[in-house]
Amino acid sequence: MSLQGTYDPQNIFAQIIRGEAPCFKLYEDDDVLAFLDLFPQSYGHALVIPKHSPARNILEVDPDALAKVMRVVQRLTGVIVEELNPDGVQVAQFNGAPAGQTVFHIHVHIVPRYAGEGLGIHAANKADAAELEKLQARLVARLNG
Repeated sequence: MSLQGTYDPQNIFAQIIRGEAPCFKLYEDDDVLAFLDLFPQSYGHALVIPKHSPARNILEVDPDALAKVMRVVQRLTGVIVEELNPDGVQVAQFNGAPAGQTVFHIHVHIVPRYAGEGLGIHAANKADAAELEKLQARLVARLNG
């Protein structure tokens, strides 16, 4: 998909926002939603999305919506680092299929990185739901603590 086009209101993130698809929610307010990635690049991989900006990429998103997303990205990154103690953390945002974007609703990845693991962009395996639930509980408790 190119950088130009029309926003698809049926993309999976739009469905999650509307409550039509489940997610392992970490944080939600009026403007932003954060949840665990079902196909994590590493343990603790989270996604942060705007709820009211029908934008496919950074070129289309409302600057105020992007600022709200980034405030949550910063806070959640701190929580993930405190709780999971990774060796590093990658914050990434992809624009267009050639850049690695697979869901065309703007989103930011928070990917804890651990020594000895690669830097893969796309995970091939779906995470275990029970493990995601346990991780969700840990991170939500830390966020609310």
